[in-house]
Amino acid sequence: MPVWFSALAILGGVGAVGNGLGFLTAGIAKLRARGTFAGVVANYRLLPGSLVRPMAAMLPLAEIAVGALLIAGVGAAALPAAALLLLFAGAMAVNIGRGRSHIDCGCGRSELRQPLSRMLVIRNLVLAALVLPAFWALPPAGSAAWMLAMAGGVALHLLTVLVNMLAALAAMPLAASMLPSERNGR
Repeated sequence: MPVWFSALAILGGVGAVGNGLGFLTAGIAKLRARGTFAGVVANYRLLPGSLVRPMAAMLPLAEIAVGALLIAGVGAAALPAAALLLLFAGAMAVNIGRGRSHIDCGCGRSELRQPLSRMLVIRNLVLAALVLPAFWALPPAGSAAWMLAMAGGVALHLLTVLVNMLAALAAMPLAASMLPSERNGR
């Protein structure tokens, strides 16, 4: 097996596991907050009212299914994963363009409302790019390359969660009310 193909397989595994964990946790969080998640979907103002509740019910299930397939090593799940990430990025970009960046992204943590931002759009584009190699190559299950991909995927997921939480906390009223000198610790 050529070295470039092994590297592509490891990268595909990292993207699959990292995104798989992201989809699983987001889908579960949305199911737990299903009453408020329909409001998040409605806030995007992209669907007719009659489709909001069905979409809010189906989306978490789709995320959980895609996440489980990615973690199980089903490379074909990379395409719907990338499609979902691009759909989310597009929905955010449309609302940012409309001047509606104040709405919650609906990324899965209802306790930490996160307003839309260009960084969220970029994050989704990067995550979509990272999952696509899994469509072409994944390391063999149980191999050292798979273990490396698993570790990298967990690290990718934890880094994504950390950045999302810090961004959400920075957008909270207390952080926004601080003077710039207080934010810098001066």
